[in-house]
Parts: sequence; structure tokens; C-alpha cells
Amino acid sequence: MHALIVIDLQNDFCEGGALAVAGGSEIVGGINALMGDFDAVLLTQDWHPKGHSSFASSHADTDPFTLTQMPYGAQMLWPDHCVQGSDGAAFHPDLDTDRADLIIRKGYNPAIDSYSAFFENDQTTPTGLEGYLRTRGIDEVTLVGLALDYCVNFSAVDAAKLGFKTRVRTDLCRAIDMDGSLDQAIQAMTAAGVALD
Repeated sequence: MHALIVIDLQNDFCEGGALAVAGGSEIVGGINALMGDFDAVLLTQDWHPKGHSSFASSHADTDPFTLTQMPYGAQMLWPDHCVQGSDGAAFHPDLDTDRADLIIRKGYNPAIDSYSAFFENDQTTPTGLEGYLRTRGIDEVTLVGLALDYCVNFSAVDAAKLGFKTRVRTDLCRAIDMDGSLDQAIQAMTAAGVALD
């Protein structure tokens, strides 16, 4: 069984959003067209409460895109984005959400961020996605979405580490590519055994 996992295709990550990834909306049509080829379709949704600890605005005199230390390790501080219930947190309006078997929300714990669809950023607290896939008999996953060098990367590496046959369709992803983050992500995914198309 093979699942398509669509990572964070939300308004705040597309053009005009609070944390826009260049070309984010360009991949929606291709992702919709791909959905029928899979046994299951899953969507992830960044879902932060107001004042989340990963927001630069939650830290005095700190600018977005500053690295800080949290109890669980290094954390990039972001502009406020994907706040629960906001338009920015909503899926891109053209995404075919009706095809989704499951929508998994992440990053809702105010004290810890969650890039990966499988674990929060402490890399130990599970989101429940692994259990869902295993109970459905899914052993292979293909990932698409935003952003390639953050949430797609972390999700793909975790999927591979958990033993899922993992592929990333890079043509249906877009990256932030900040300070070499895209090259680092490609290296991390390749080292984990993720197939990159």
C-alpha cells in the first residue's frame, strides 16, 4: 500500500502568505492530478496557537529567521504563521482536500515546533501518523508540498528511519533555501535513503 503525503500546502506558505515559499501555488495542480494514483492521501497542516514559542514575536527583541536554543535544541524563529483558525492556516483554495483520507495537524503544542509529520522537533514525541499508516497496511510513502528543505525534508527522513519506503517528488515541492538549507536537506534525505525524483 502506497500513500501520498501532502505537506503543509497552506495559504501562509504560498504567495502573499506570512511565510511564503516562492512558487508555492504552482505545485497545487500537479499534486491534485497525482492523488488518484495512490491507495491513500494524507494532508498535513501546520496549526500553531497564537504566541507559539517558534514565533519571533514571542521573544523580546528577536527578529524572524534567528536561530535560538530551546530545551529540545536549536530552533529557527519564524514570522507568525498558520495560526489556528486563520485564513493563513487554511489549505490553498485549489487543493483537492476532499480526496484526503486523513488530515494531521502539527505544531499545536505551544512549547515545541513540529516540522516533521511524524515527530515534534524533540524528535521523540509522535504525531500519530506512523500508527495510522501501519494500521492501514501502508509501507510506502511519496511526499510532496512545502517546504522541501524544512517540513518535507524532516518528514521524509523520519519516514525512512521508521522503515517506510520513501520517495520525494521534488518537482512537486518548493524550498525556502535559506543559508544553504536546500543543499543540507538534499544531503540529509539522500543519506537517509530517501529516493528523490
